[in-house]
Amino acid sequence: MKVSLQSQAVYVLDGDRIIWAAATNVGKPGHPTPTGTYRVSQKLERKRSGSYGFWVNGSRVIPTEGGGSPGSGWRYVGYPMPYWVEFLPGYGFHEGYVWAQPHTHGCLRLHGSTAGEFYRLVEVGTPVQIRASQPEDQTIGPQIPRFDDSRAPDPPNAFLISDAVFSRPWN
Repeated sequence: MKVSLQSQAVYVLDGDRIIWAAATNVGKPGHPTPTGTYRVSQKLERKRSGSYGFWVNGSRVIPTEGGGSPGSGWRYVGYPMPYWVEFLPGYGFHEGYVWAQPHTHGCLRLHGSTAGEFYRLVEVGTPVQIRASQPEDQTIGPQIPRFDDSRAPDPPNAFLISDAVFSRPWN
């Protein structure tokens, strides 16, 4: 598979033939998506972040970016990353909001049902090539449906910490 950071697109190929393409959201300034050539190392249908999430104590929920516990009785619940496809420790593709501009912490987000399609299509060991641009940007890139979830309200924190978040699709 190939990822174009400039076009925010992912292309899955069989040999030289594109068999699947979709819009993706890439890392924002200060949190870039790493460039290079990797391989899919892990797939998890239900993954939660170990870095970004929430401190929970009863009905109290506090968003966190890896800070320490606010005190006794709190537990950490990671941000949901359904259909996780890892290519580098801490970096992968997952379902989430797709914005028109780079907006992730380095991961590659896929919109709604495209995340499940992608998850079922790729295998552990699939090569992943991430570059600023790809030749496919000029051919199939302009035909990819684009999303801008930037105006969509965030789901309630109570939903994000629940198992219901892994129902399909959640965004």
